[in-house]
Amino acid sequence: MMFSVVILAFNAERHLNKCLEHAITALKGYAEPSEVFVVENGSSDGTKAILKSWVEKAPDVIKPIYFNHNTGTTYSRNAALKSCLGKYVLVLDSDAYVHKDTLDVLSQYLDDNPECGMAVPRLTYASGNFQLSCDQFPTLKKKFERFLFLKKMEQKRHPLAEATEPTDVDYAISACWLIRRDVVDHAGYFDEKIFYSPEDVDYCIRVWEAGYKITYLPQAVMIHDAQELSRGFKLSLFHFSHLKGLLYLMLKHRYFFGLSGLYQRIGRTP
Repeated sequence: MMFSVVILAFNAERHLNKCLEHAITALKGYAEPSEVFVVENGSSDGTKAILKSWVEKAPDVIKPIYFNHNTGTTYSRNAALKSCLGKYVLVLDSDAYVHKDTLDVLSQYLDDNPECGMAVPRLTYASGNFQLSCDQFPTLKKKFERFLFLKKMEQKRHPLAEATEPTDVDYAISACWLIRRDVVDHAGYFDEKIFYSPEDVDYCIRVWEAGYKITYLPQAVMIHDAQELSRGFKLSLFHFSHLKGLLYLMLKHRYFFGLSGLYQRIGRTP
């Protein structure tokens, strides 16, 4: 088995069809078979019907998992991860559109660099504008700046927007990760004490703790047509869930304001 794709779908009728079209087309370019797990997380729109139509079209590839309510981002993804058989695990958002060229670059880098456990692409918005998808581990100050000023941060000449060579990063948002299966075995599954976010930061810390690097590959480019449910100043349940998860993350990894202690514990030299 070449790739095990894990897609989480919650009220994703606007994006899921396009996401699956791109993923299935990309996977058909490989001689080895692959599998696509789609976790339907209790949607109230047409997501379930779209998924059922894809199961009928590609029953040997699409492996649906249905929940009757929203179980968050960790429990749901773990349900798929525990069944993955592929050499590579592709964690993909339902609004992210992957191409074979992107998979070629990411998988080849993992093959050529065994110290790298997770390879991530350059993400853009549907407009083609740069998306700040990799960053330093969040401190309280940095997280509030990202909440309030992300658009302005992206509009500045960010170093990753200008990068032309592979660059090791603290963490990447989980819109598109390619991970070797053996790295999942070492790092484990998502922490289910986090309901919605920042499960991606926690997992990236544990990849570093397991002795692997996370590398951003700017030559691998794809669209993430982001919904960004926790973004902006207007408060919502997603903000409170995110804040709760952030505090849990910092308590778990024993840092709040500075990163030097965390870097020392995980063996990361930025």
